[in-house]
Amino acid sequence: MADILGFLFNIDMLTTWGWRILGGLQVTVEIVLVSCSLGFLLSYPLCLARLSKNQLLSKLTLSYSTFFRGTPLLCQLYLVYYGAGEIRPFLTSVGLWWFFREAFYCAIFAFTLNTAAYQAEIMRGALASVSRGQMEAARALGLSSYRMARHVVWPQAFLVALRPLGNELISIIKASALTAIVTLPDLLGVTRIIFARTFDFSIYLYCALIYLAMTEGIRRIWNGIERALSKHLALARGGGAFTATAAMPPTEGTIDA
Repeated sequence: MADILGFLFNIDMLTTWGWRILGGLQVTVEIVLVSCSLGFLLSYPLCLARLSKNQLLSKLTLSYSTFFRGTPLLCQLYLVYYGAGEIRPFLTSVGLWWFFREAFYCAIFAFTLNTAAYQAEIMRGALASVSRGQMEAARALGLSSYRMARHVVWPQAFLVALRPLGNELISIIKASALTAIVTLPDLLGVTRIIFARTFDFSIYLYCALIYLAMTEGIRRIWNGIERALSKHLALARGGGAFTATAAMPPTEGTIDA
């Protein structure tokens, strides 16, 4: 028992390397927050383009979504980080080499493009879930397109999209560990460095627990947001529980109520 407790609570390890772990955690949080925020901003115009009646625009957006959702994120990261070096003269001539020579910026760029494709499809599905009859009723009441979107379409679509967006955030948190492969000192990258110097396997346990704490925190926050936003629907149903995606089968690694 003493050996197990010593493995789980290695005070000397945390005292010596704790600051390096916190530094790696900061890099991970920055990558996740920046890429998911930029991806969210990019996903809305992508969603509109996907729903556009312009066939060329719609098919181009579909091709973008198909590529980034159908290929491994690690491959995309390699294409950005190592591929940029292959076209260095061009990037230098247009003044972008300063951006693509940094592993941190390359990771942000690749993760943003990847999560934007997923978030755009989540939004498209959420918008498609809103009954056309409600939009026709809003037009009959004389609501403008903005008011119809603001008061009828998006409140319902956002509830449907909320849980999948949370799942996407959790996926990006776990996928951020891939950045260690391109020499970025994120949480996993720092963990590998510490293990190479100490050969103490407990450092990987601490790394896993930190990832677990982040994903569990997001899950609880998202559940609280969903309960707050759907409270009126629960009251309208006589106090019954409401889940926007109750009809969707649970999948591994998703946010559960």
